[in-house]
Amino acid sequence: MNKWFKQIGIAIALLFSVTAFAHDGAEHTHDGQATEGQIWSQLKAGAEGRTTSTSEFHAQPINTYDLRVLELRSDILAPALMAALFGMIIIFVLFIKVNGISKLHGGFSGKLVYRWSKFDVSIHWLGAIPCLLLILTGLTLLAGRFFFQPYIGEGLWSNLVYAAKQVHDIMAIPFMIGWALMTVLWAKNQLPKMYDLKWMMVVGGYINFGPFKGKHPDAGFANAGEKLWFWAFAVFGLVISASGMLLLFPNLFEPSRTLSLIALVLHSVSAIIITAFSIVHIFMATVMSEGGMECMVSGYCDETWASQHHNLWFDEIKENGTLKYKE
Repeated sequence: MNKWFKQIGIAIALLFSVTAFAHDGAEHTHDGQATEGQIWSQLKAGAEGRTTSTSEFHAQPINTYDLRVLELRSDILAPALMAALFGMIIIFVLFIKVNGISKLHGGFSGKLVYRWSKFDVSIHWLGAIPCLLLILTGLTLLAGRFFFQPYIGEGLWSNLVYAAKQVHDIMAIPFMIGWALMTVLWAKNQLPKMYDLKWMMVVGGYINFGPFKGKHPDAGFANAGEKLWFWAFAVFGLVISASGMLLLFPNLFEPSRTLSLIALVLHSVSAIIITAFSIVHIFMATVMSEGGMECMVSGYCDETWASQHHNLWFDEIKENGTLKYKE
């Protein structure tokens, strides 16, 4: 009997001990939460901490820049990139449905005029293919978590974003090479001329109704629309390449935190602009202009296309004897 009483006493003592420990722990947790709240308030007020870090940011416990960039990314940059890609596609589909495409008057002549060298065609695709892949993967990295992730599983999302990051990093280098070659080699044919203003006033003659119908403004080797795209690509390609290098090789350039965040914002803004222009360029070359895509496939264009869309250039090569047909 004494043995049973002794065991019961031990059990009661253990029960009281556990209860007291839980009570003390709850008070400790409550006090700890209050302390954490006070610390957080002090940090927000600008209190500095002391660590063993030797970084220039060792006394900055809260990075408020990151918070602002995250809000900018989710509220403005991500929707803007989505709009630049899908919005421009929708606009062009509707425009073509209402307006139709630019037909060649009299149809194809069957005579192909030399326009681009094989090297020019190669560097065009060297820049174009990586550019398209960078747009798609950049869309995933910048806007994917807001527009795609909620609708797919975590496993698929993690694999998708990992693949996008790898492709984005790899395609950055050929894109920059293509951008540099095109910018340097093609700039001489992209200088603005006075007749470009008339081209812009009638939208290049691509409108098939109203006072614009049947207009075929003068254009040299490149028309005003192509020149606008070229210089947008040259300027914002430079920004996106420079900022991309800082983001791709942080250990090499060792940018400050502020510079890295600025590079991230400039990279995203430039990507949005290039994406919008790229959609316009693609539609104009493949759908809107009958016979236009042939130029960047073989380097030759139909004689009717040359005289209708680039009449000043066509007249020039006829006069100076550089006109060459495909045999």
